[in-house]
Amino acid sequence: MELAALFAKLSNVEETNQFDGDAISTPQPTDKKQIHSTPNDPPWNIWMAVGVWVFSVLAIVIIPSIFLLPYLLTLRGHVADNAQLVEFIKSDPTAVFLQIIGIMPAHIFTILIAWLVITRMRTFSFRQTLGWRSGGMAWWHYIAILFVFFALAALVGNYFPEQENDLIRMLRSSRSAVFIVAFMATFTAPLVEEVVYRGVLYSAIQRTLGIPIAVIIVTLLFAVVHVPQYYPSFSTIFLLTLLSLILTLVRVRTNNLLPCVILHTIFNGFQSMLLIFEPYLPKTVFSTEPSATILQLLK
Repeated sequence: MELAALFAKLSNVEETNQFDGDAISTPQPTDKKQIHSTPNDPPWNIWMAVGVWVFSVLAIVIIPSIFLLPYLLTLRGHVADNAQLVEFIKSDPTAVFLQIIGIMPAHIFTILIAWLVITRMRTFSFRQTLGWRSGGMAWWHYIAILFVFFALAALVGNYFPEQENDLIRMLRSSRSAVFIVAFMATFTAPLVEEVVYRGVLYSAIQRTLGIPIAVIIVTLLFAVVHVPQYYPSFSTIFLLTLLSLILTLVRVRTNNLLPCVILHTIFNGFQSMLLIFEPYLPKTVFSTEPSATILQLLK
């Protein structure tokens, strides 16, 4: 009896030790995968951001050209040289219309690529990662910023009138071009441009190189890609650079992209109304052409 009791006691001790060993060897749960990201700590790096920017520029150049190519093929033999072809592309109503229409799919493809990068294939929230809050911006802030900007634009335009440029020539081609430009300037360009520049590019650059360098790079890149369509109107290029700086500083101040999108949309919407109603306004409202040359939509 005593021997049986001894064996029973030893068996209980062995089972207890085995249980304890299993408990010790059981792997502890690891930290959950990060499912949140912030505007200043995005889930992409500088090279991915530059890739999105390059894609956006190439899309604006290539896709409208694809839309235009079939029409140009029907004109073989009617255009003597390259100089005449370039002038035809900028002034012919059908050619201009096709190029502007081609901007819409370019915007769609750009926002799709940006969405894939920002969400990491639906791992992160698009709006949360970009910053879809007011960030302290009140309604009167937008009014004050726009008032100051348009006052400076009027001052610059008074001393340095805008010069003839490609966008003016394209808008002169037809009223259809004006309506399409106004639509895209208000409803697609602000979102696409802000997502690419103040969203993807700024967020990655400021994390790696710091805020001052990010502000300079994003401001200049936004302005540089618009130079071809506004050259040689240097006053317009200056105002566009100023607008880019203001939008980037709003992004710095609010840590959110939404205020930039709102401000950009209001600005473009105001310019679009001037474009549409320009024929019905007194000629004294415009010194030369409507202020469409400040309209930054084609890149």
